Amino acid sequence: MCQFVILVNMCMVLVFFILCLLYEKEIPFKDVYFTGMVRDKQGRKMSKSLGNSPDLFEIFDKYSVDGVRVGVLFSSPAGGDLMFDEKQCEQGRNFGNKIWNALRLIKGWEIKDQSESERSEVRPLTDEAVFTWFENKMAESLEKINDAFSKYRISDALLETYRLIWDEFCAWYLEMVKPEFGQPISRNVYDKTLQYFEEILIILHPFMPFITEELWHQISERSVENSLILATWPETKRYDAKITEDAAQVFEVVSQIRNLRASKGMSPKEALDLTIRTQNPGLYSRFESVLIKLANLSSLKFGDKVEQAMSFVVKADECFIPMGDSIDVEAEKAAIQKELDYTKGFLAGVEKKLSNERFVAGAPAQVLEMERKKQADAEAKIKALEASLAQLG
Repeated sequence: MCQFVILVNMCMVLVFFILCLLYEKEIPFKDVYFTGMVRDKQGRKMSKSLGNSPDLFEIFDKYSVDGVRVGVLFSSPAGGDLMFDEKQCEQGRNFGNKIWNALRLIKGWEIKDQSESERSEVRPLTDEAVFTWFENKMAESLEKINDAFSKYRISDALLETYRLIWDEFCAWYLEMVKPEFGQPISRNVYDKTLQYFEEILIILHPFMPFITEELWHQISERSVENSLILATWPETKRYDAKITEDAAQVFEVVSQIRNLRASKGMSPKEALDLTIRTQNPGLYSRFESVLIKLANLSSLKFGDKVEQAMSFVVKADECFIPMGDSIDVEAEKAAIQKELDYTKGFLAGVEKKLSNERFVAGAPAQVLEMERKKQADAEAKIKALEASLAQLG
């Protein structure tokens, strides 16, 4: 039955191709993309006889057309059957809500036009560092998205777009530039943020055409000729991977501090002191005000080990948060040992891969470089964790 359906589809494509040559005197397309079989969560082919086909209008009303489009694409990796699951459509709807709320947040900010002197005094270095990071991150993501499209890996392109918007733009960028409650935002930051949001809408438009077109016209009044569907696709720009790697390291420190608060039942409003033992303090200094804001720190210092402190390791850098007499040494040792065991297992996996001659001979240079970097980072982290464990006795 599956082969019969494929044969019928191919015949229809061939007939359309011949008609275009006959009447239009031109080749209508050069590539044809076939999807796999649509199946339910149990792996059964969808059919009327089984009654396992969803009512499209019902799920459109429930999750929106864009939400269903995203859900279907999440369910259909290239080369495989489409395993339809309504939970994926729910994720698509939530993604649409996230984007909608992001614009509401931006539009809700009070804007303050600053004089030249004020612009030189208020967060100039921090703002530029944030802009530089996000522009490099967006260029990096766009390169991956374009590559996925060129290989017809549509779900991979969507996943990278999803990460760019949900993780990088909403979770990090907006949190970094968002003004304190009741405070205005500078015109420069506001305009930059809307510029990034518009570029994101262009990238997302092939996957969610309806909500992106609506938001495009909500940002500013535009004529039909300036609709999003007619917008030019962003150009691929050169980017510095070191900038995105450094920022990811700073974000990991923020995440570790937030996890520490949650595990200890500490209030997010309680400001903490942070001391980092690192060979590269400049990496953190560039994002100092961002780090202080997102992790709610009272101070950021660079130095050696701090006594009676909770610690964690990010790559080779050790981070200490003083806890006074409330620190549980045994629990801290157990936590470090657990992370040490995990990192050793991770390192063993990387080393096994790099010792495989077939893998090394066939892998692209970029992949090999990434694996060797993982190996170096894991080795440095193990060394730092073992040192922390030894200092606890």
